[in-house]
Amino acid sequence: QVQLVESGGGLVQPGGSLRLSCAASGSIASRNVMGWYRQAPGKERGLVALTGSGGATNYADSVKGRFTISRDNAKNTVYLQMNGLKPEDTAVYYCYIYPNYWGQGTQVTVSS
Repeated sequence: QVQLVESGGGLVQPGGSLRLSCAASGSIASRNVMGWYRQAPGKERGLVALTGSGGATNYADSVKGRFTISRDNAKNTVYLQMNGLKPEDTAVYYCYIYPNYWGQGTQVTVSS
């Protein structure tokens, strides 16, 4: 059974930074695509960023240049460094591992 444990969410002022972490345990291949999605109140869950085992990345247009996704294959851990945070980044952030494994979600609130 696969378990995903997220950490790093919280409250930050506009322009601030946060780093999310997601550690996977259980029967999971280190080569799987890993990443982050987010869901704001009243909106559907949407892609933030994905990364393949070789380091290839894919970002939502809204976060390009501000967010950076990375991974440690040896630890089955994926990270999301979020800089220049905006109020519209406020959402619950979910860790994802292919094919269909999800974390419990961590709240990120950007507000002054």
